[in-house]
Amino acid sequence: MSADYIKDKKILLVDDEPELREMVVSILKEDGFRNVETAGSVREAVETAEKMNPELAVLDVMLPDGDGFELMKKLKKKGDYPILFLTARGEDEDKFHGFGLGADDYVVKPFLPRELLFRINAILRRCYKEEEPLVKLKACEIDLARAEVIKDGEHIPLTAKEYELISALYRNAGRIVTIDALCEAAWGDNPYGYENSLMAHIRRIREKIEENPSRPVSLVTVKGLGYRLNTE
Repeated sequence: MSADYIKDKKILLVDDEPELREMVVSILKEDGFRNVETAGSVREAVETAEKMNPELAVLDVMLPDGDGFELMKKLKKKGDYPILFLTARGEDEDKFHGFGLGADDYVVKPFLPRELLFRINAILRRCYKEEEPLVKLKACEIDLARAEVIKDGEHIPLTAKEYELISALYRNAGRIVTIDALCEAAWGDNPYGYENSLMAHIRRIREKIEENPSRPVSLVTVKGLGYRLNTE
């Protein structure tokens, strides 16, 4: 599972304020999004959407030639993709109207950049789930969709913690994943004190995936730093 698979999703940002468009585009690009187009009106938004086929639209409600609610209806006729409203219209009636039309989220200006990114990333991950891959290692394969190791024709199940650790390592395949990051992946926001448990889980994972667990080649220790998963 690639860590940034959603960053290739095409985003259409519609707002009549050039400065805000520039700011949001900068926020998105700094977070790794690569395909962002903008529009300043309903007409321009419809034309841009027809050209780019967006996978998420971020809409203002107040536009010079109409409103975002009507624009959403126009866009939905052309494609079924998620909509997030980003607007100064924060009244409950407007929010209810937006959600009633099928909007996926509603963010009121002024907003925190981190909150906007969190909501956009959450929508994209929810709406565009990536298929879990078959991870090929030297001595086996790992089917993340089934949470099992396939080794010498045998299907060996992974425990929940083993699955979380393997997933975190695979998202960073070929790179060092620190002990703290792995503890956080398996045990949550306060991973302090789980180092010994981590070592025990790593040992059990090696028993399942390595030809010789005492001389691992796929799940290797990087002394003093953490672990690295070497894929084929």
